[in-house]
Amino acid sequence: MLQEEYRYWLANLPGIGPRKINQLLQIFGSAQEVYSAGSEVLQALKRDGLLMGHFEEKDLETILTNRNAEKIKLQYAKLQRDGIYFVSREEEGYPQKLLPIFDAPYGLYYKGRLPGQEEKLLAVVGARDCSPYGIEMTNYLAAAIARAGIAVVSGLARGIDSYAHTAAVGVGGTSYAVLGCGIDICYPRENLKLYMKLWQEGGIISEYPPGTSPFAGNFPMRNRIISGLSDGILLIEAKEKSGSLITVDYGLEQGKEIYVLPGRANDRLSAGCNNLIKMGAKLVTTPRDILEDLIMNYEQSVDELKKNNKLLESTGKIVYASLCLEPKHIEGIAAETGLGMDIVMEQLLLLELQGFIKQPMKNYFVQCSY
Repeated sequence: MLQEEYRYWLANLPGIGPRKINQLLQIFGSAQEVYSAGSEVLQALKRDGLLMGHFEEKDLETILTNRNAEKIKLQYAKLQRDGIYFVSREEEGYPQKLLPIFDAPYGLYYKGRLPGQEEKLLAVVGARDCSPYGIEMTNYLAAAIARAGIAVVSGLARGIDSYAHTAAVGVGGTSYAVLGCGIDICYPRENLKLYMKLWQEGGIISEYPPGTSPFAGNFPMRNRIISGLSDGILLIEAKEKSGSLITVDYGLEQGKEIYVLPGRANDRLSAGCNNLIKMGAKLVTTPRDILEDLIMNYEQSVDELKKNNKLLESTGKIVYASLCLEPKHIEGIAAETGLGMDIVMEQLLLLELQGFIKQPMKNYFVQCSY
């Protein structure tokens, strides 16, 4: 078998999770050596206490009885036919940001592509039953972040997750979804169109083998991957005991910066957010609050953009003056100002990064009233 097939076999042993795999690799050095280990060797390791923790007799039996090379080859080949890739921690393509996290998955399945090792990512998470305010601010912030070259990662769930993915790819940015089910299952089903879009223009990622149903217990675990891949976590609307706070907790353990959108004092959907701000999370009202942390020399880059555009002051004012508190489409702005579409897009981006305007929906802009 190929090395990739041995690794795929190790990742799919029933009941053998990341911790047990770690022990096996520390002893044998590679998936192929685990595959080749005989019964007497495994029993001796168990007897001598080298296989510790939760290793049981049935785990040794699992290793010994799941060695059907032909079956493994057929399963691995089917992955490739279905457009599914598998990468293990033993390969260079595995996201390096995940290596230090607690219980890092041994293997990942993905469609599309994985984040680049130097790629900047922001996790955007929040309430499933979000408010119009949450939707508007997610669209505004996620789109601006994506335009600035930061990829958005979330969980493809209803609500904030879905709006964040949609806003990012809607402006030509990159977004990654981490699933709590098999890579071949779109959950919820209503997000199938978005799932396909992310497959084409970003990536779908899961630690669970194809065919794994979206069990409730899978989702808290997948959150450690969302936070692990990210350079920061943005929380938009969360009740006091929201599931989104699990991602934040993982992020805090991993040393990630936490960004939080504030909400009204008496709004249940903002109780979790406001509590985090009290505890020291960074309050966010504009994309600048995040970008100044994630983009090196951000202030300098904004200044350079100003210098490079000699018409900035006049054209910026013209574009800003054409907007009001009612959303206006980018084509209408270009027609009204008489400016070229490339100039209008550049000025809209700069005005948005400066916090003067926002994008409540794709390609529609308004002046900020707050």
